[in-house]
Amino acid sequence: MTYCLHIFICFCLIVIQTTVMPYIPLFERFYDLLTPFIIYLSIFRSVRESMVIILIFGFFMDIISGGPFGLYLTAYVWLFFGVRWAITFLHVGDSLILPFVVAAGVLMENLMFIGASAMFEQSSRISEAVVGTIIVQVLWAIFTGPLFLMFFNTSHRWWDQWFKEIFVKKN
Repeated sequence: MTYCLHIFICFCLIVIQTTVMPYIPLFERFYDLLTPFIIYLSIFRSVRESMVIILIFGFFMDIISGGPFGLYLTAYVWLFFGVRWAITFLHVGDSLILPFVVAAGVLMENLMFIGASAMFEQSSRISEAVVGTIIVQVLWAIFTGPLFLMFFNTSHRWWDQWFKEIFVKKN
């Protein structure tokens, strides 16, 4: 049943990212909103539950992005397993480290996008505008990433509690 909540959250994030945020000047260089959700899944949810959502929405983002096919899917899978690997060394229960985990995830995703664009373009130079955008996105991630993770965790707790209440009333 948590798949329904995952799908709802992902669709809401995609709608906000593609229809609302481009028209607000403050958020024009904001990072991919699915990145903190992928990080949330890798830290707090099971691999089986997470991979289904990652594959579906990586594929979906590839369709709507207009970029090379498989770019978002690959980035999300690598991000998921990279964070899964990193939490074997880091104590993610410490709330002080979460901003840096999200920022590292945003940086990792951007580096994958730069690598993919370097493969398809003649020039291997990275412009100052791209570097500036990456810096702004990492800073956004440091400050807003933990808020997204707390929102996702709270919404899952509410969802699970709501379903337990429904099944208790039914039985």
